[in-house]
Amino acid sequence: MIEDDRAGEETPDEATLETVRWLLSADAIRTRAGEVTARIDDGASAYFTLDRDRLGALADSVAELTRERFPDLAVPFHSRWRHFEAAGYDRFASLAAAREWSTPEEAARAMGDLAIVSVLLDAGAGPTWRYHEAVTGEVMGRSEGLALASFAMFASGAFSAVPADPLRADAAGLEDVSEAEFAQGFQITEDNPLAGADGRRDLLRELAFALRMSPDIFAVEDDPRPGGIIDALAAEAEDGELPAPKILEAVLEGLGPIWPSRESLAGIPLGDTWRYEPLDRGTPGSDLVPFHKLSSWLSYSLIEPLTVRGIVVTDIDGLTGLAEYRNGGLFVDGGALVLRDPAMGKTPLPVSHPLVVEWRAATVTLLDALAPMVRERLGVSAETLPLASILEGGTWLAGRKLAQSLRADASPPIAIESDGTVF
Repeated sequence: MIEDDRAGEETPDEATLETVRWLLSADAIRTRAGEVTARIDDGASAYFTLDRDRLGALADSVAELTRERFPDLAVPFHSRWRHFEAAGYDRFASLAAAREWSTPEEAARAMGDLAIVSVLLDAGAGPTWRYHEAVTGEVMGRSEGLALASFAMFASGAFSAVPADPLRADAAGLEDVSEAEFAQGFQITEDNPLAGADGRRDLLRELAFALRMSPDIFAVEDDPRPGGIIDALAAEAEDGELPAPKILEAVLEGLGPIWPSRESLAGIPLGDTWRYEPLDRGTPGSDLVPFHKLSSWLSYSLIEPLTVRGIVVTDIDGLTGLAEYRNGGLFVDGGALVLRDPAMGKTPLPVSHPLVVEWRAATVTLLDALAPMVRERLGVSAETLPLASILEGGTWLAGRKLAQSLRADASPPIAIESDGTVF
């Protein structure tokens, strides 16, 4: 539960606190994104127009790609675990076979450790950075490369302060990751720079702090670990079932303190939330648009550890699509979301810029619009192909392939200043 315990300051009214609680939810992401997108639809945006007639062709492409990749249409969720399976090699399965955790609870906890640390390090790597995996010889950049690098550090025990149990992450281990160790783990050199490297390492230290600050969410027998959230969520399940939006709420509450200082309301940090003045109705928080991209990505990535723990996660579509540049690029490169001034896409913009806020909001809304169109083309239901599977099938890779066809470096159609914590 969100509480305000600031000494010497006026206690905010309950209505404001209720707004804060709502802004830290999947419903707020979807609702505010819809409000912003409605302005674009109405022609009120200074930056974009919408051509919804182009969504049909995009749905065709996504459906075709999904069937090509998954002929039986048994599409897994879009999560960090897919990257650990890059090039057809299930790295975690091999690790688990060697470790042989004695209980599902222990295995799920370790999976939570890995997922949380890896996702927090997943923001855009930049177009030139590459990771060379010694075991397989694979060379990968961007999100897959970041996954392999963080996985290798986890497997080496870099995030554990317990030598006898290296395959875990804990507060003490995360605090001890030095600049040199991080650079070595991510193979950062002058010729192989990683965008936002300092911000990523700072996040590890902030994560350690958050683990200690929220023992009700992360502590495992007085041992603060990221994977402790699996135990906390399992305790919230009713009859072994847990709605997916509950995962996001726990992630946002537990990891709220780690994000750089941006927007806050009633003294409570709101993470990946941005001000958008056209929505201002004169009430606290009415002009704030939440996206919680990394937190949503992490929520999807915690479903599999929870499943291993024996929890059935329901209401998957209660979570939203991810407001990031591959899904967003699909709609811009695909002609559904059109820049009024194409030149604005070429100069890197801060994430707080209203153009970026509109782009990300439209991405969330258009993913919801595209999903039923893709299902119709594939002849499946939402139960068979939830939004998380459409992303994987899917929209994310379609966005990348379209970028590759249009730009040699596969960069997004709109340049963003990345600080290593959002994109």
